Amino acid sequence: MPSLDDLKKRIKSVKSTQKITKAMKMVAAAKLRKAQENAEKGRPYSLKMQNIILNLTKSISDPQNAPKLLTGTGKDKSYLCVLLTADRGLCGGFNSNICKLAKLNFKKILSEGKILKIIAVGTKGLDQIKREYGKYVIKKFSFKDKKQISFDEAQIIGNEVIKLFNQDEFDKCFLFYNNFKNVITQIPQAQQIIPAEIQESKDKEENFISYEFEPEEDEILEDLLPKNISTQIFKAFLENAASEQGSRMTAMDNATRNAGELVDKLTINYNRSRQASITKELIEIISGAESL
Repeated sequence: MPSLDDLKKRIKSVKSTQKITKAMKMVAAAKLRKAQENAEKGRPYSLKMQNIILNLTKSISDPQNAPKLLTGTGKDKSYLCVLLTADRGLCGGFNSNICKLAKLNFKKILSEGKILKIIAVGTKGLDQIKREYGKYVIKKFSFKDKKQISFDEAQIIGNEVIKLFNQDEFDKCFLFYNNFKNVITQIPQAQQIIPAEIQESKDKEENFISYEFEPEEDEILEDLLPKNISTQIFKAFLENAASEQGSRMTAMDNATRNAGELVDKLTINYNRSRQASITKELIEIISGAESL
C-alpha cells in the first residue's frame, strides 16, 4: 500500500494534469469556433467550383482532347493517396480514424495488384502508417511551424500532385481527411480528385444552367482544373482543422473529468490511510500507557 506521502504527491500530480487538460479544452473551444466558420464557408465555394466543372464538361466539343485531369489517363493501374492528418496529438481518435480508413483502401489497392503511392501530410499520420506502408510513401509534408494552414500550403500539395500526374506517376488520386459534422462527430472521407469526380447536385436546375464561355471551354478547364485540385485540398485542410479542434476539445473534456474522478478516489484512499495511521498511533499510545 502506498505511503501517505506518495498519495499526497500523486494527488498533486493529477490535479496539475487536470489544470493542463482544462486549459487545453478551453483553448480548443476558442479555436474551434473560428475553424468551424472557415470550414462552413469553404464548402459552398468548393461545391460551386465542382458545379462549374460539371457544366463545362457537358459543353466540351471534343472529349478525346479534353484535359487529362478531367478524363484521366484511361488506365487503372497506379494510385496516389494523399493522407491529411495533424502534426500534433492529444486529439482523441482524429488521426486514428483517418488512418484506419486509409489503411482499408491501401489494403484493397494492393490486394487488387495495383501500384500504391502515398503522400503523407502531417507527422501523426505518417507515424501510424510507416511501419506497414512506409515503403510506399514517396513524399512527406509537415506544416508544424504554421499556426494556421492557408491556401498557399494547399497549393504546394496541389502542385506536387499535378507534377506527379504530368510525369505519369499515377492514374487516380484520392484524398483522405475528416469531414467536420459537429464537436462530437467527425466522419473520415476518401475523395477522388484525379480524374475529377463529378457529383450530381441535388439542385438539378443548377446542373443544367447554360453558360456562354469566353475563352473556349477547353482553355478554361486547362486553368480551372489545377485550381480545383488545390481548392479541394484546401477544403480538406479546413475540414481537418475544425475536426481536430472538436476532437481535441472532446478528448480534453473527458481527460479533465477522468482526472477529477481519479483525484476523488486518491483522496478517499489518502483519508483512509491517514485514519488508519492515526488509529495505529493511538493504539500504540494507549498500549504504552497501560503497560506503565
